[in-house]
Amino acid sequence: MAYVINAEDCVNCGACEGECPVDAISEKDDARIIDADLCTSCGACADVCPTECILEG
Repeated sequence: MAYVINAEDCVNCGACEGECPVDAISEKDDARIIDADLCTSCGACADVCPTECILEG
C-alpha cells in the first residue's frame, strides 16, 4: 500500500522527495504529494520526514 502525506502537517521541506528511489513525490499546492501508482512503499520518505506527516496509506 502506498504512503500518503498529510498536507495539513507538511511543511514542504522537500526532504522526502530527495529520498524517494522511484521519484514518486512531487510538489503541489505548497505541499508534497505521493503518486500512489509509483510508490513502492519502501518507507524511505517517512524515515526522513521531520514532521512525521507521511503515513502508510
